[in-house]
Amino acid sequence: MASAGENNGVGGQGEESTTAPSNELQVPGHVPMADRISLQSWGTGSGPSLPDIDSEVGYLSDSDSDFRSNKFSTTSVQSSIYHSVEEHGRTYHRFREGKYPLPNDQQEQDRLDLQHAMFVITTHGKLHLAPIGNNPKNILDIATGTGVWAIEMAQLYPNAEVTGTDLSPIQPEYIPANCQFEIDDAEEEWLFSKKFDYIHGRALLSCFRDPLYVIQQAYDSLAPGGWLEFQDGTFPMEYVDGPPPENCAIKKWNDLLIAGAEKAGRPWTNTKHYKRWFEEVGLEEVVQREFYWPITPWAKGKYYKTLGAFCQEDMLRGVEGMSLKVIGQLGWSAEKIREFIPEVQAELRDTKVHVYTKIRFVYGRKPLSAK
Repeated sequence: MASAGENNGVGGQGEESTTAPSNELQVPGHVPMADRISLQSWGTGSGPSLPDIDSEVGYLSDSDSDFRSNKFSTTSVQSSIYHSVEEHGRTYHRFREGKYPLPNDQQEQDRLDLQHAMFVITTHGKLHLAPIGNNPKNILDIATGTGVWAIEMAQLYPNAEVTGTDLSPIQPEYIPANCQFEIDDAEEEWLFSKKFDYIHGRALLSCFRDPLYVIQQAYDSLAPGGWLEFQDGTFPMEYVDGPPPENCAIKKWNDLLIAGAEKAGRPWTNTKHYKRWFEEVGLEEVVQREFYWPITPWAKGKYYKTLGAFCQEDMLRGVEGMSLKVIGQLGWSAEKIREFIPEVQAELRDTKVHVYTKIRFVYGRKPLSAK
């Protein structure tokens, strides 16, 4: 594992910049996700190829799978300034209430930390792919969620000031001295007093009404030569062995989410446009790299088997939260949605359903000549 400051984005522990006085509570440091999980290399090239089907794997129950990701525990610390509104038995952000359709409760926070592990596994431990150099000074993470990425970047680059913004104040209370979190709406005008050397956004497909506006705001907030990077999934999910049967619950669920998100004016299908939009606002050296996440452990090889286990757990935990408000846009009641969810979860446990999603990392640089 590389030391802090090397230009590879590996989540190693940097040197602490301050030492707490002896009369204060000593809080254990955050252990980067790359140190908590066993990473499998995907080898050379721009990304792994579409995985092969493991024909020897059958239906995975909660009790008999060696690869169910609940073996890999994640921990999130609930903030003492947690604020929320309750609906359908879940909690949601209070600031700019109603803009973001997914919950912010502890169940969802744990799922977001699980997703962080998935991104770390995908890149063999890297927190970013953009070549931001050894000494970035100002880093911004929009839609930071639980803040785990921002915290690990602050550890990796101890000389940088890392800021994370989100609608929900759900980040930990104890954070590195060079990390801070702010309640902010990335869809409003950005009013930061400083320019950033690197701006990061991850898992944004469900967030924005107008992603191009957010990308333009990010461009304007970069210092000349600064980098913007988005890491996101594509939607809908795809199938290795041809179109799914008509009665496929996962396909129906995907179709309902797409229709609900469209009706709400926040399409979940925009990841395919990121590279073009990066170029349109003026970023140069734009790169798009593509990876694959099997949604269950149906694929061959330990790397894909591990990713599939994490994805399966992520989906089983997240299907309700993703559905309630989005499918609710179509006039479905919470009761009807909850009656449908077990059908989706049953297919998510069946490794004969060879479904996957593409993950895209897109990054580009603001020209040195730009203001």
